[in-house]
Amino acid sequence: MGKIRKPKRKEGRVEERKIDNGSVVQEILNRFIIAYPGAKVGLDFASPFELLVATILSAQCTDDRVNIVTKKLFLKYKNPQDYIDVSQEELEEDIRSTGFFRNKARNIRGCCAELIERFNGEVPSSVEELTSLPGVGRKTANCVLSTCFNIAAITVDTHVMRVSNRLGLVQTEDAEKVEYALMDLVEKVSWNDLNHLFITHGRRTCIARKPKCAECVVNDLCPSSLV
Repeated sequence: MGKIRKPKRKEGRVEERKIDNGSVVQEILNRFIIAYPGAKVGLDFASPFELLVATILSAQCTDDRVNIVTKKLFLKYKNPQDYIDVSQEELEEDIRSTGFFRNKARNIRGCCAELIERFNGEVPSSVEELTSLPGVGRKTANCVLSTCFNIAAITVDTHVMRVSNRLGLVQTEDAEKVEYALMDLVEKVSWNDLNHLFITHGRRTCIARKPKCAECVVNDLCPSSLV
């Protein structure tokens, strides 16, 4: 691995510098594996269908809040048909605290109808089929594929976006561009691990408003370090 020079400070800010070699990325992953043993998806679920619903609910909402809501939700709604059998208004009330509840309820009901009509009520296992469902984008699809079907996929949520940019691995806020850039930088066998490790690092250390740079295990490799 090439020598990493500390970035220069300028008026209280750190000049960004892009990391341009794959060995640095692997070193970052290696350190995260040690720092965050057992890192896993933050949503509670017992089936691919439950994770699909939980991930739709997680848009603009914390995993902790979603888990509080789904604890009761998954006792009431066992399968796609259950979400269709209730009114839009009733489902809205059941998920209200996750925010954007009207759109989320509409998407969940539409998604469930498509699962029944096109996939015999089962969650499909390809990104093309998943993203054809209402309310399911690449983030949700990749989360389900990597977590439930062990299919290599990179899930770009707000944490992965933030960590990737701060580490200089990407220089874009476009989620799809970040996904493909990371796919090029990281060996496919490590994609699913990257999801959990980057998300955990973003939650615990590389926090949005006040990153804990002094506690960061990749501080010496980070061009955005404030230390």
